Amino acid sequence: MPALTAAQVAALIDHTLLKPEATDAEIEILCAEAVAHGFKAVCVNPWHLPRVAVRLRGERPLPITVVGFPLGASQPQSKAREAGLAVEQGAAEVDMVLNLGALKSSQADVVLQDIHSVVRACAGVPVKVILETCLLADAEKELACRLAVEAGAAFVKTSTGFSRGGATQADVALLRRVVGPSVGVKASGGIRTYAELLGMVQAGADRIGASSGAAIVAQAAHSKGVL
Repeated sequence: MPALTAAQVAALIDHTLLKPEATDAEIEILCAEAVAHGFKAVCVNPWHLPRVAVRLRGERPLPITVVGFPLGASQPQSKAREAGLAVEQGAAEVDMVLNLGALKSSQADVVLQDIHSVVRACAGVPVKVILETCLLADAEKELACRLAVEAGAAFVKTSTGFSRGGATQADVALLRRVVGPSVGVKASGGIRTYAELLGMVQAGADRIGASSGAAIVAQAAHSKGVL
């Protein structure tokens, strides 16, 4: 695919810091980098969301957070309350982990209700559904995508970055094929270079979750000679 400018790359990236030991100082650096580079969003754990929402007020990057993270095994009611609180505290998008155990137990109705409860609680704020593709067979990935679309999710997302594998081009292509053009696909987990980002976009991703956003943009700038 054609090379992307640094600005085009930045507009794809959710600049992410989800490690549990992240400090206030690290979150401030994350936000400053996002503003400086023009990233699409800043993605943090719920504890840090209020600080990020205030810090980014009036700036381009969106404050976003995660729900049921990283296991997806919370009760649906807990996920819905967590999502509703996140919206109240300024989340512009919510990334939720689906119930992997229910999916693997062929309880599609439970998975559907789990996602729908979060979508409903978010009251119009876009929801991304994290599938944790490294733990799923292809048929399970396809079913999870169909359930996410049926429940009203705005995106499907490959990975938390906390399991045994991250995004692959094959999984991104599968997700894109199943959800079609009207639902977003977010690739996340292990994307650290401009070349890897381009591969995910070529496979069908229209958002990238990465903790190495600044380095990726620098590589893009070098490859194009622009910033």
